[in-house]
Amino acid sequence: MRFLRGLLLSVAAFAGFTFARSSTGDSVLVLLDPSLKRENFSVFFGDLEKQGYKLTFRSPKEAEPQVIKDDVAQFAHVILFAPDTKSYAPDVTPQSLVSLLNKKTNLLLALSTKQTPLSSLASEFSLILPPPGTPLISHFPQRDTPATIIPVQPPHENGIISPNLEPVWFSGVPQALGTNPMLVPLLKAPAQSFASDGDSDATANMIVEAAEKGGEGLWAGSQLSLVTGFQSLNNGRATWVGGVDLFTDEFFDKEVTKGKQSGNRQFARDVSAWTFQESQVLRIDNVEHHRVNDTLPCETYTINDRVTYTAYISKFNPELDLWEPYSGVQDLQLEFTMLDPHVRTALPPITSEPGKYSVTFRVPDRHGVFKFVVDYKRKGVSYLESTTVVPVVPPRHDEYPRFLSAAWPYYAGAFSTSAAFVLFVALWLAGDDREPKRSKGSKAE
Repeated sequence: MRFLRGLLLSVAAFAGFTFARSSTGDSVLVLLDPSLKRENFSVFFGDLEKQGYKLTFRSPKEAEPQVIKDDVAQFAHVILFAPDTKSYAPDVTPQSLVSLLNKKTNLLLALSTKQTPLSSLASEFSLILPPPGTPLISHFPQRDTPATIIPVQPPHENGIISPNLEPVWFSGVPQALGTNPMLVPLLKAPAQSFASDGDSDATANMIVEAAEKGGEGLWAGSQLSLVTGFQSLNNGRATWVGGVDLFTDEFFDKEVTKGKQSGNRQFARDVSAWTFQESQVLRIDNVEHHRVNDTLPCETYTINDRVTYTAYISKFNPELDLWEPYSGVQDLQLEFTMLDPHVRTALPPITSEPGKYSVTFRVPDRHGVFKFVVDYKRKGVSYLESTTVVPVVPPRHDEYPRFLSAAWPYYAGAFSTSAAFVLFVALWLAGDDREPKRSKGSKAE
């Protein structure tokens, strides 16, 4: 029985690996420029189809199939491999691409060194491109390839890219990152690389002067990004790639050193998995709140109540195509707000129950309409948001304590005043009632 169970789990794991799915859908529209041959990307597209994605191909200038129909996105993901195209069909304009992202359609976009509508759209995502015709070049390490074809070491551990990957071949345009906190750098340029309009260093001084005049900084070094992700507030994802050659079969099969194949294939798989919301996808399944020692939620809370708040979080498993309880968020916070947070506390995971996060706190001594707020935003991970409105009221007239210890001085004053008044009245009434003696000079009536 144990052997059979292990065999079934192995088969399920293998099947899950073969058919890794997206959490938002499997339909993919590939907008491929006619100048690019589909056969040159056969490995990349083939891997997507093996994972269960349904690819539909069309030219950027064709009208069918439509990307948006009746204001509804027709595909869960869009791949735009048309870096040199300067005119698109009406449904593939920069404005429509932004609309797709707002409709939670994920985008994978490839740039080029030419000035195109995509170059203008990139600035809307806080990406700053160098002047047209200035690709990234590097003379290190020494190799037999042109200076514009550069081996780049992927990040070791960022939760998105697989660790310990071989260098990735890149050829294209770099991007300087703005201050937008929604940007997620996936591949940084080598420290010794820079943007130039030729393979030599002859024009390097011109690039430096242009950068200084434009106030955009020097186009060099690891401050530049080559592959950049963007995650909108509704968790729609877009990835900007500096060059489409990164996904070609040539770069997939190209050796970095003798006997060592490049990491382009796995890197492309990791980038598409993040873009298509296979990896780093979280959600809040349910939230609960109640008084301590109670189990049912309250419609209203009283000031100074002890309240327990619980959230249940799950993470998408693309291999099994299901949501699993997840306790890996270690910096989750809960806010109890009325305009401003009156309570801000950590919301830690419960070790004995996977996916459960709980905290107990005291309601502030102030009545009004409050909200339980969970607002978790971290680079590369799905944003978690939850808001629950609850009123907080003062105690009822029969809920106050009979005597307050802080009021004993007032009690003593009231009782002492009453006792003194009673004593005064008693003395007044019990006093001498004899008539006062008349003086000798007074006349009798």
